[in-house]
Amino acid sequence: MPRIIPPAGPPRVLALAQLVNSIGDGSFYACSALFFIRVVGLSPAQVGIALTVGWSAGILAGVPAGQLADRYGSRRMTTVFAVATAVALSAFLVIRSFPVFVLLACGYACCQAGLTASRQALLAGLVEPEQRTVVRAHLQSTANAGLAIGAGLGGLALWADTAPAYLMVFGLDAVSFLVAAAVVRGLPEAPPVPPVPTVRSAPVRRLAVLRDHPYALITMLNAIMYLNMPLLSLALPLWVAQRTDAPKPMSAVLLAVNMLLVMLLQVRVARSVTDPRTAGRASGHAGWVLLVACAGYALSGVVGGAWAAAAVLLAAAVVQVFGEMLQAGSSWELGFALAPPERQGQYQGFFGMAPQVARMLGPVLLTTLLIGWGTPAGCCSAACS
Repeated sequence: MPRIIPPAGPPRVLALAQLVNSIGDGSFYACSALFFIRVVGLSPAQVGIALTVGWSAGILAGVPAGQLADRYGSRRMTTVFAVATAVALSAFLVIRSFPVFVLLACGYACCQAGLTASRQALLAGLVEPEQRTVVRAHLQSTANAGLAIGAGLGGLALWADTAPAYLMVFGLDAVSFLVAAAVVRGLPEAPPVPPVPTVRSAPVRRLAVLRDHPYALITMLNAIMYLNMPLLSLALPLWVAQRTDAPKPMSAVLLAVNMLLVMLLQVRVARSVTDPRTAGRASGHAGWVLLVACAGYALSGVVGGAWAAAAVLLAAAVVQVFGEMLQAGSSWELGFALAPPERQGQYQGFFGMAPQVARMLGPVLLTTLLIGWGTPAGCCSAACS
């Protein structure tokens, strides 16, 4: 098995920053909803509205944030966006007004979009093209390990269920971004893009990604494939509870299996993707594998008995994670390889819209189909994937 720890140099430093960030984010994801409701005093509907507006703003911010990385240097902007994210998280500790919460959610999401774009551009600038997908796989494995640790810390806050516990989690997440910023500052700066000459065509060249129709199409298709994320984190827990005979905690088991296998095997799977041609083939294979996984989930809704349903769900989850890893490797390769070297920030900002669109549309789409229609909708989800 390939080693999980990335090679020394920039890949290892990037992985360390990713690990620190992921521990903070894992704790944040585990208990943020209850923090907003019980500590901030918002209703569930207000939380949903604010987060939807916020992530929508983040989608729009990706390209201009990536342009800043191209212009001023990806390491510098990675540090700036990490510190800005820490400031936004710290502000969550004191705001108690819904309108201000919406504005803060927008700021947080925009900072996260900028951080993702600049960090991807930094990886592209410091790692040789033939190694970028494998290094990105190392970062994904590291992220999963950090998220698992963070989720455990968040679980302790949920167990305590007190305002100080939730406040400590948000403080931990804010500190994690500051530490990550300090770690990234130890890297060399990737060369920034020279200023664009002031000519009539300058606006087009500055927003070149918006005119790159093949890249836009690949990004859209990638967003569809990324629906496997809300499928696992949101739709499956509801499916298990309402449409199967499996024990309700089975959804947590499926999530743990997914995170563990990604942590252990993502690098190995990504090594088969070496150029756009192999990436296209891997993406096609991922679609078929996810089709089988969704069909398995649909089958669990008609299988009688708790153990039988749990076994079908577990088998489908294992199949899904391999499809997910194939899709991830192919998307990283295409996202890097098809972007102009001098505009990685701008293009990575645009390509990063794919998972954000899936996160924004997935909950409404998947819950409406799966919970409303049942097993036939599971087959429809399989066809979409």
